Amino acid sequence: MPTLTTDGPIWTLHLGEDENRFSPDWLAAATKLLDEVADSDEPAALVTTASGKFFSNGLDLEWLGQHPDQLGSYVDSIHALFAQVLTLPVPTVAAINGHAFGGGAMLAMAHDHRVMRSDRGYFCFPEVDIQIPFTEGMSALITAKLTPQAAVTSMLTGRRFGGAEAAATGLVDAATDLGQLPGAAADLVRDRAGKHRPTLGTIKQTMYAHVVEALARPQG
Repeated sequence: MPTLTTDGPIWTLHLGEDENRFSPDWLAAATKLLDEVADSDEPAALVTTASGKFFSNGLDLEWLGQHPDQLGSYVDSIHALFAQVLTLPVPTVAAINGHAFGGGAMLAMAHDHRVMRSDRGYFCFPEVDIQIPFTEGMSALITAKLTPQAAVTSMLTGRRFGGAEAAATGLVDAATDLGQLPGAAADLVRDRAGKHRPTLGTIKQTMYAHVVEALARPQG
């Protein structure tokens, strides 16, 4: 389950130590921790990361298979998480320690910045291969962060990108080895931890208004 720690102005949201799939309990825990970040009033910047082989594998397809009647509300809660991260009134960066697939890659996209491990792990939108089309909100989120060519290369192919290739394509800002990953991610946002929260939050809300609107549309 997700946990939250602080080290001076750097707040770290740790997604977990397994595949970190979006079960309802996981989503509720992550949302609550992000609320803590948003509700704090001291200088802060958020680093989101995990341990082991995975950053996040996204949707909990096993849970969803057991609760098909809850598909709409389940996707709504995932959309809400993406919107929450996208508009968080502090600087944010995803430190991608391992595989980021599907919804896990979209969660990384919702951050201001992304830094990825260079030697292991893949960044991938596999939807075209697993026959699960992007929702309008998911597509809006991804295309708001990528160049048109990067969106075509990643969204229409199901291609798996290693860290260096992900950086060259523009999916992430940089790639580095695992030992340097937390520091490299924190360094991207540390000097902006004191930005005026209401102003930063309003800028993000305005920048991504069309994404937030698409993510807010009920799926049920």
